[in-house]
Amino acid sequence: MATNHPPAYTADAALQRLKDGNARFVSGRARFPTVQQEVLAELAKGQEPFATILGCSDSRVPPELVFDAGFGELFVVRVAGNVLGPSILGTLQYAAMHLRTPLFVVMGHEGCGAVKAAIASKFHGATHASRIATLLENILPALDGIDATLPSDTLLQSAVEANVRHAMQALLQTPDAQARRAAGDMELVGAVYQLKSGVVRFLE
Repeated sequence: MATNHPPAYTADAALQRLKDGNARFVSGRARFPTVQQEVLAELAKGQEPFATILGCSDSRVPPELVFDAGFGELFVVRVAGNVLGPSILGTLQYAAMHLRTPLFVVMGHEGCGAVKAAIASKFHGATHASRIATLLENILPALDGIDATLPSDTLLQSAVEANVRHAMQALLQTPDAQARRAAGDMELVGAVYQLKSGVVRFLE
């Protein structure tokens, strides 16, 4: 159900909340080890998340923990390689039209297995099971500008960021995103999670 009032946060304030939450997570000061019953009862009445996150399904990258966010604060969509597809786009459209979250984040992560598989497919001729290959088709275009002669770690790092930017560009071309950005009530940012440190690096 759509909300009948403006979002409680601007996109800039929502982004700052994510940055502050990630700082608490990295420093070991996360706020939400448990949730109280009365909080659950209140949330049962409806949701009004301050940000929508498109992230990878990797078990090491749970956005709610990474951003130290409580129940009802983030609308999270997770799929291998943080790729777009019809069902993902439909879910994001729901977030845009009905939840009206002011901030959308595409978040990749270091060492992404899906991106690594796409690199192997594009540059080394590797083959994959049919449905995995279909998923990788969403990543392959992001690798067109990547230098295949880079050292493997640098290549993967560049590919992860390129994949995030590719998804962002595709989202920015949707009518919903264009309309909301024209109205000034939505921002889209990219990010890469660093597995060893826990730090989220937001892209320029």
